[in-house]
Amino acid sequence: MPRKSRLMLCLILSFSTVCVEASELDELRQQLQQLKQQLGLLEQKIEQQEQQLAVQQQGLETVERNSKETSADLASLEQKDNADGISLGGAIRTNYSHTSYSDGNKNRGGDFDFDIFRLNLNGSIGDVLLNAEIRFFDYMTAVKYAYVGYQLTEDWQVQAGITQVPFGNWPYNSHNYFFSTNYYLGLEDDHDLGIMFKRQLADNWQLDLGFFKNDELGGVDGFVSSRADRYSYDIVGYRQGEDGIYDDPTQPLGEYNTFSGRFAYQLEHSTDFTTELGISGLAGGLHNGTSRAGSYNAWALHLNSHYQRWNLQLQHGEYRYNLDDMAGNAIDQMAVGAYAFYDSIAAKAKTSTINLAYSLPIEWGPVTGLQFYNNYGLVYDKSDNSRDTMMNVTGFSVAAGGLFTYFDLVHARNQPFVGGSAAGDSSETERRFNINIGYYF
Repeated sequence: MPRKSRLMLCLILSFSTVCVEASELDELRQQLQQLKQQLGLLEQKIEQQEQQLAVQQQGLETVERNSKETSADLASLEQKDNADGISLGGAIRTNYSHTSYSDGNKNRGGDFDFDIFRLNLNGSIGDVLLNAEIRFFDYMTAVKYAYVGYQLTEDWQVQAGITQVPFGNWPYNSHNYFFSTNYYLGLEDDHDLGIMFKRQLADNWQLDLGFFKNDELGGVDGFVSSRADRYSYDIVGYRQGEDGIYDDPTQPLGEYNTFSGRFAYQLEHSTDFTTELGISGLAGGLHNGTSRAGSYNAWALHLNSHYQRWNLQLQHGEYRYNLDDMAGNAIDQMAVGAYAFYDSIAAKAKTSTINLAYSLPIEWGPVTGLQFYNNYGLVYDKSDNSRDTMMNVTGFSVAAGGLFTYFDLVHARNQPFVGGSAAGDSSETERRFNINIGYYF
């Protein structure tokens, strides 16, 4: 072959090789690009799966956190569906207060005291429920409630023992540590000895019916060292003109054969807006140890509305104790007992409360929830012609793990535990700043 022809052939072969190599390189580049795109898609899927897992884990943690009890008294009525058994819980609480009505307290910059140690029993054995709480104070020991229960049907439960009297906004007509003015009249969180039939919320309505033989200490002749050593306020006697409002009652009385009922209907305005409307009433007898001495009754209209994180409670009612003294004169003032001391209330009065609260779930260290509130209560038109009882509590509560703490600023007139009595006649408004710290287990 001529040299020129051989040279041309070599050039053609070289160009073909270069073209083939360039084509292969382009194909490799395309494959690499496709692999990069596939890797990018895989990374996106892995990231999405990790985010979904994180959301699910956060949801589980939120459910676990929300399943814990964080109410003022942690008195849960719910029962677990697992095997038979009784669980033991409780709380230890301490209290700081700074008041306007004690010069010594002000000079010391307030006082920090032990509040209570309490034990709770809750569970079931053989379909029979048990719920009980005993409280240990420095100055007394008191059973708040202790009852057995049985689920009669899917909707109805029966409770027998020391159980809560169904009346008013349930289970509390307040958000703060001091409850409302109704508590000191025996019309909020009151517990007596009897039996209650409770229809759990179904078809938007609830009905509680109770019969209470007497108060939690056995009535007028209960075998106790002091009828004031109790958690709930109850009538223990009546006052005559020469009696002091804090004196031991010289004319003893006891509540007996009391019927109480509470009906409530829940309106569902939307998925995050509900309102419960209700009416409550009770009526019973008063016994002096030998015979029936009189009767008493009370009624209330109440509203409990939840809108997103807001809660509004309204309640208005009246109560009346009907009895005469030995001379046939109508009694205008009654003696009550609780927390190891005696106080007095008017034999008849009206009572109104307005409560507003805002709940804020947060994640700040161990803190999982805050609730801000303002609770206002007024007792007026009293039969003993004493001045109105007023209490306004502005504050907030903090849930952090096992800790639950109330920060309350109280302004009140003629209010127990705030420098006065429910039968007082003062025109002065007293102040109390209070911090109650509880660890619940």
